[in-house]
Amino acid sequence: RISTLGRGGSDTSAVAVAAALDADRCDIYTDVDGVYTTDPRIVSRARKLDYVTYEEMLELASVGAKVLQTRSVGLAMKKGVRVQVLSSFVEGDEAPKKGTMIVSDEELEELKMERQLITGIALDKNEAKITITRVPDRPGAVASIFGPLADAAINVDMIIQNVGRDKGETDVTFTVPQTDLLRSIDLLEANKEKIGFNRILSDEKVAKVSVVGVGMKSHAGVAGTMFSSL
Repeated sequence: RISTLGRGGSDTSAVAVAAALDADRCDIYTDVDGVYTTDPRIVSRARKLDYVTYEEMLELASVGAKVLQTRSVGLAMKKGVRVQVLSSFVEGDEAPKKGTMIVSDEELEELKMERQLITGIALDKNEAKITITRVPDRPGAVASIFGPLADAAINVDMIIQNVGRDKGETDVTFTVPQTDLLRSIDLLEANKEKIGFNRILSDEKVAKVSVVGVGMKSHAGVAGTMFSSL
């Protein structure tokens, strides 16, 4: 049967076939020669990683790293398929013999690889921030904000609910994809009476920087270092 693969479908299909064949690994050739500590087009000092765990790759892919699609990594993790990322643009002797291998935590332990404290830093510029002021500070009020957005298939990413005010009110700040900003504002304004807020503030000049690494579980001070750097 002839089938059309959707966006990210080729990666996911490759992992599915590798799992069905019980292959040693699945090599995915893409536009980069591996997974880097961050985007090498932005930071020239970014370096290629030899190994990344499924969890770290899943996290990196979900917060902005464009190397692999999240569904393919999730399937590889579920089926235990080792995935190697290589470049399809380098041929002959110049072609790297090894890309980045995405493996389980257990395999990394067996390889006795030194664990990185931070595996990578991902960036997403396609973010817009919305703040809704003076929302009633009671159970169910926040659900009335995100319900209409969910019904319209708008993905909400980061959510912050501020400390309540004296009058039983609070401010709620969250991010949506930039392309959905105007639609989100229209939906919220249409539901203003039901939500009971005062006004909507928005900002398109924001970006999300995510620091990812399993090593953070056992090391203190990562957030402090990150914020002092910023």
